[in-house]
Amino acid sequence: MKNLNKFYIDGAWVDPIDARPFAIKNPADNSVMGEVLLGSSADVDRAVAAANRAFESFSLTSQETRITLLKKLLEVYTARLEDMSWAITCEMGAPIDMSREMQAGCGIDHIKSFIEVMEEHQERETLPSGDVLYREPIGVCGLITPWNWPISQIALKVLPALAVGATCVLKPSEYTPLSAQVFAEMVHEAGYPAGVFNLVFGDGPTVGSAMSVHPDIEMMSFTGSTRAGILVSKDSADTVKRVALELGGKSPNLIFADNGADLQARVEDSVWNCFHNTGQSCNAPTRMLVEKSCYDAVLTYAKAAAEAQKVGDPAEAGDHIGPLFDQLQYDRVQAKIQTGIDEGATLLVGGLGKPEGFEQGWYARPTIFADVNNQMAIAREEIFGPVLVILPFETEEEAIAIANDTDYGLAAYVQTGDAERAERVCRRLRAGTVTINGQGTNYGSPFGGYKQSGNGREGGVFGLEDFVELKVRGGLGLSA
Repeated sequence: MKNLNKFYIDGAWVDPIDARPFAIKNPADNSVMGEVLLGSSADVDRAVAAANRAFESFSLTSQETRITLLKKLLEVYTARLEDMSWAITCEMGAPIDMSREMQAGCGIDHIKSFIEVMEEHQERETLPSGDVLYREPIGVCGLITPWNWPISQIALKVLPALAVGATCVLKPSEYTPLSAQVFAEMVHEAGYPAGVFNLVFGDGPTVGSAMSVHPDIEMMSFTGSTRAGILVSKDSADTVKRVALELGGKSPNLIFADNGADLQARVEDSVWNCFHNTGQSCNAPTRMLVEKSCYDAVLTYAKAAAEAQKVGDPAEAGDHIGPLFDQLQYDRVQAKIQTGIDEGATLLVGGLGKPEGFEQGWYARPTIFADVNNQMAIAREEIFGPVLVILPFETEEEAIAIANDTDYGLAAYVQTGDAERAERVCRRLRAGTVTINGQGTNYGSPFGGYKQSGNGREGGVFGLEDFVELKVRGGLGLSA
């Protein structure tokens, strides 16, 4: 049993002031692995006070000092990669190979990326006007992270805050506390000063809200559902703090007939990308828009790819997908699948229930609906499971219109053999990232969305901007 009964505040593991237990469950078999104590507003007050005290000195540290700390954190993280990988596998069901390479492994690449950015970052520069611009840390930052990519989101918030000299209080998802605990241990081992980084376990309505309304927190960075992001924004409004949001998505994937001989490979890769992480990624290509002239062929390829998708125990090596993270998400996905059936979409593969032999955990059947139209709920609402919907289109213009007909705008995907079309369509898609023929973006590029997918960007030089204030001064006014 793994019991997390302390918070990391002011450089030490301390007892909560007021807390209640919350079970840590293994989604592979629904067994209880331990419990985590969830804190209160009083615990937030103590963490913010520590961060405020630490800001006075940490904000004045040199850029070189902060780069050195990042490099030490990289050493510690690399040495403990296996610990992080197993923590994520146990708490949210990511298969261990995927956890090592992506879920936990991305932390190393994020640290490397921010080191590179900081080595080129200018904290003081002279503008073309002759005035001097300073980039200064914003203050105490409240960071709220999700369960589906726990360390990726922790890294994309904590690292830029600490890199520029800000301090922070982190509230990870209560469903994935193990990885957050390991990360806090890494920060401590790397030698960050007391109070610079603080960790409080808790839920959104209690700890998350207490952070959002706190007068001594200067900015909130939140990743999660659009519904919760709206609440963070409303809670933050009275203190006029900065708010950065990375929210939901219903990403379109445009399949054009001009793929030629590559069509089957492009479809198979698209299905895999949708089901990756058991469909629990906000930027997953869950709406496949297919040109009618190749529609029947695409259905054949997609059906075969889904039937070939392996489901398995996350503790075992392999390229299978694991369970959904919790019964809550399993029930939501089942309800969405039932909605698709009720709406009259064609169930191409999968459907309700669990895969044969996986009755104990929260496993869902890889599912594809065909003959969907963009007014159906399954085409408009985020499902967050291994569920793909396929919609036909006649023309490029229609495809773009369907793709943009959504409340979201986090990501989009295009499969085409025509370079000019790729550029043309990319420019018209209302999304923060566009992946062409499987070529995704790299570490250090900005990640974020349009519309109700959020605001602000994470990663690279653009990921620093939410954590800095700009100060401008004129000349010194000294006589010669």
